[in-house]
Amino acid sequence: MTLKEINVKERVIVKKLNGQGAVKRRIMDMGITRGVEIYVRKLAPLGDPIEVTVRGYELSIRKEEATMIEVEKVA
Repeated sequence: MTLKEINVKERVIVKKLNGQGAVKRRIMDMGITRGVEIYVRKLAPLGDPIEVTVRGYELSIRKEEATMIEVEKVA
């Protein structure tokens, strides 16, 4: 399951980052690494970007980048 498939107000844990090069580096620079918890706050009106909270910071992630982040729902 990827971050793009998660509903608003759900918490997930990052399992794996796919992708390569500059895009992967950008995701990691935002603090999104394996084992980190992400809370999906809201979607923009057209669904892009996705607003999330990571490590206490509010971030915007493009749908294209969200497909590269494999996650698991928090029980």
